[in-house]
Amino acid sequence: MTQISYQLYCSRNFPPLGDTLQMLSATGFKEVEGFGGLFDDLDGLKGGLDATGLKMTSSHFGLDMVEGDASKAIAIAKELGIQKVIVPFVMPDDRPVDAAGWAAFGTRLAEAGKPFQDADLVFGWHNHDFEFVATETGELPLDIIAAASSELMFELDLGWVARAGLDPVAWIQKYAGRITAAHIKDIARAGENADEDGWADVGHGVQDWAAIHAALQETGVDHYVVEHDNPKDHARFASRSLAAIQKF
Repeated sequence: MTQISYQLYCSRNFPPLGDTLQMLSATGFKEVEGFGGLFDDLDGLKGGLDATGLKMTSSHFGLDMVEGDASKAIAIAKELGIQKVIVPFVMPDDRPVDAAGWAAFGTRLAEAGKPFQDADLVFGWHNHDFEFVATETGELPLDIIAAASSELMFELDLGWVARAGLDPVAWIQKYAGRITAAHIKDIARAGENADEDGWADVGHGVQDWAAIHAALQETGVDHYVVEHDNPKDHARFASRSLAAIQKF
């Protein structure tokens, strides 16, 4: 059974959180994925989840938290029932500039993940498109990160893979066995949805979902997290995307 979740970052511009959780529950979602900003009001978050029956099975955690206060991050994960801890991003000024830097970053991630793995949590990295810009050696940062530790998992963002000009199916197959979840994200047709940063509701863009879904299933990826970085209407995005995924 495939888990279908909703990344709450999509709804960051549509407060309050309680209303978002109610909307998602009414739409038919059973799971959500969190992000670091939500942990500022842990009681409110937990109360909202309890009131709607939604489960937060995975969450993004900033690298500063997982490195600086792993015990706090683990405690949050355990309290909320989070099973997968995903580091989502590194700011442009903090990104490595060469292959050696990316190798060191991969080792850094692997070390940061050990306390979480010891706590029986999955630990992974979520990509954008900058990990697909070749280094001076011709290697791609994502491959260098992956080589640093075979225990580091990935939440493969299929929208950013496509935005980088690459084939999502090929990357799903390349990292078969290391993808703990996939961000199911669609790209608008050329010239459309400029006011939504060129993203589209799942199933309403250009991604080849039949091929992508087949590849995900063949490689054992059973955790789908829908995402849109800037929807004008999050309820529209949630309902249309869930309906599309249910038809995969």
